Amino acid sequence: MKDPVATEAAPAAIGPYSQAVRAQRLVFCSGQLGLEPATGELAAGVELQAERALANLEAVLGAAGATMDDVVKTTIFLADMADFATVNAVYARHFAEPFPARSTVAVAALPRGGRVEIEATASVAERA
Repeated sequence: MKDPVATEAAPAAIGPYSQAVRAQRLVFCSGQLGLEPATGELAAGVELQAERALANLEAVLGAAGATMDDVVKTTIFLADMADFATVNAVYARHFAEPFPARSTVAVAALPRGGRVEIEATASVAERA
């Protein structure tokens, strides 16, 4: 059984997918870009895009009944690996130890010309 998750506090999906899907104890969050939910515009620069992507991720997790502390795995997609240190510093401000497992990969391009996209999987308590 899977339940779609949606919130207006994060940008709407820009394709045929859910912002997240909850399947029992797991929440699978789609990748979040640094888009402002109200305008759909990208934040300026990679640091602000990373901040916004993580804020969007936190909003989606919240709609699923989860928090950043429940995240067990993330994947970061970068349009330019030269942005790794900047994004890593932003990421470190949003997660506490024990940190989630993580992969970071460089990609040829991201939707809407984004410089960073972050997806996550969280483990949460069963619903009553």
